[in-house]
Amino acid sequence: MSAFRIASRYAKSLIDLAVDENKLERVMEDIQYFLEASQVRDLRLLLRSPIVNAHKKGQILNRLFRDKFDVLTMSFLDIILRKGREPMLVEIAESFVEQYREIREISAVRVITAVPLTGEQVEEIKDRIRASGVTYPNIELETHVDPAIMGGLILEFQDKLYDASVARQLEELRKEFANGNPEHAN
Repeated sequence: MSAFRIASRYAKSLIDLAVDENKLERVMEDIQYFLEASQVRDLRLLLRSPIVNAHKKGQILNRLFRDKFDVLTMSFLDIILRKGREPMLVEIAESFVEQYREIREISAVRVITAVPLTGEQVEEIKDRIRASGVTYPNIELETHVDPAIMGGLILEFQDKLYDASVARQLEELRKEFANGNPEHAN
C-alpha cells in the first residue's frame, strides 16, 4: 500500500474518532501545533530514526505534547507508535488537515506578491476567489512576499497555479522576441 493511502487512512480514522467524540476542532488545533513543531529538524529526524525505539520516541512525544494535547490526540500518537508508523506521522498530520478542510469546506490558497499585502487587499483577493466559484466559500489565505516576481501575484490552490506576475509576463515577451514573433510589437 502506498504511503499516501496509509497516511490518508490513519488521518481518516482520527477524523472519525474526533467527530464521534465532538472534538474535531480541538484535535485540529493539536495537529496544527504538531505540524509547527515538526518543522524542527530534530523532531523529524527522531520520528524517522530506525535507531531510536518506539518506546523512547513515545516518551519524548509524551514529554513534548502531554500537557498541550487532548487525550484523544495523545492516544492516537500512542497507536501510531505501537503500529510502527511514526516515520509517517507528519504525512498523517498533513492528510488530517486536508480532510478537515474538506469537511469544513475550506480552500487553502497561497498568494505570492512582490510586496506585502494590506488587509484590504487580502480581503479583495478572497472575495475575487470566492466569486470565481472554483474554491470553497471559506478561504484560508497564506501570503508570501517574493520580490523576484517584480509585481502582480501568483495564486496556488487545489494543485492549480495562476501566475499573473510581472516576471512571468516579461519572460513571455522575451521568448516572443527571441522567436522573432513579437505579438505586442507594432
